[in-house]
Amino acid sequence: MVKIASIVIGLVAISASVWVAQCPCDRSPGAWIFGDVVVDTVVDWSFANDAGLCQLEVSGFIPHSINLNCMADRSELFVSCARCDGKHWSTVAMELPHGRIKILDSVYPVKMVRVLDDATLDRAWQARANKRRGRSQSTLPPPRPSHWWSFRLESY
Repeated sequence: MVKIASIVIGLVAISASVWVAQCPCDRSPGAWIFGDVVVDTVVDWSFANDAGLCQLEVSGFIPHSINLNCMADRSELFVSCARCDGKHWSTVAMELPHGRIKILDSVYPVKMVRVLDDATLDRAWQARANKRRGRSQSTLPPPRPSHWWSFRLESY
């Protein structure tokens, strides 16, 4: 019985280690994000549009990280989600706004600020559409849904 318990504990420890080192994966959240940490303040986030998905880490006893779309407009960086109310990461971001974002292979300390004004939300929505279309701005995106939230990420 002790041998079986040791095997189970060992398998759980190995699984947890792989999860921490590899995730977030697709839609599965992770914990810490790893990469080269950039300590310089970022003033131009336009390079974020070259990344497919970014990884956002929010604070906690054990950090929580997810894959999500990030997009830049006018040197501002945004992350967004549909129906954010009640999602773990957005709730934590509003309570503990300091986190980190991984873009390509680098990790940046950021402050997350929920965007509430329509003009900035529309800019973020347009930046999202431009990124998804490969920066083509020839057509307008569909109207921004009311359940769509956006956070501006500020480098510090």
